Amino acid sequence: MATKIPAAQNRLMKNAVVCKVCKHRMRLDNLKILSGKAKCRKCKSKDFRPVRKK
Repeated sequence: MATKIPAAQNRLMKNAVVCKVCKHRMRLDNLKILSGKAKCRKCKSKDFRPVRKK
């Protein structure tokens, strides 16, 4: 079983979210998402979820 490297996990998962409509992955600031100012670049939706950690 491989151990997870903290620096790599931070680089891959920090501020990463997935659009709930089109499943597009991108990096956004959490405050922008909570305030409703962030939109998906692909479908213009405002619904996001965090990336699942494997």
